[in-house]
Amino acid sequence: MIFESTALPGVIRVVQTPNRDARGAFSRLYCPEEFAGAGIAFSSTQINLSRNPAMHTLRGLHWQDAPHAEAKFIRITQGRVFEVVVDIREGSATRYQHITLELDAEKGDGLFIPEGFAHGFLTLEAKTDMLYQMGRPYTPGHARGLRWDDPMLAIHWPAQPILINEADASWPLIGGG
Repeated sequence: MIFESTALPGVIRVVQTPNRDARGAFSRLYCPEEFAGAGIAFSSTQINLSRNPAMHTLRGLHWQDAPHAEAKFIRITQGRVFEVVVDIREGSATRYQHITLELDAEKGDGLFIPEGFAHGFLTLEAKTDMLYQMGRPYTPGHARGLRWDDPMLAIHWPAQPILINEADASWPLIGGG
């Protein structure tokens, strides 16, 4: 695995380094020792799967409030997404700044998102699946979100969402409203 920093402190792209031969390829997808060696203190306690049958499905931008905040390691297992991560940490020099990147099953890269960041994605293909390794179990009642189209965030999505649930469409704007 190769660990690549992003413009947001602590958000790390994890690049696969497959061993290839005539049979195909073999890749290590997660190793606590390698994560620790890269300075990432993360242990997976829960694994979730997000299945998205339709192209241009939007999920997010989500996080859990402290003390139930969740670090997560995500990877696309089928399809392709436009991924967005937003710094929501109070007092952070990069608060409300975001990064975007494309993740796809073919390339297989993962993304580590520490506590204090919101994340969301737009599927770029039908039948897109995302695997989440969570740093702590989900605690009901502590989910929070930002509006995907908040003008203060100024995220340039590659397409208009076709499917979005009511909660994600109605999170409040940062400045109110």
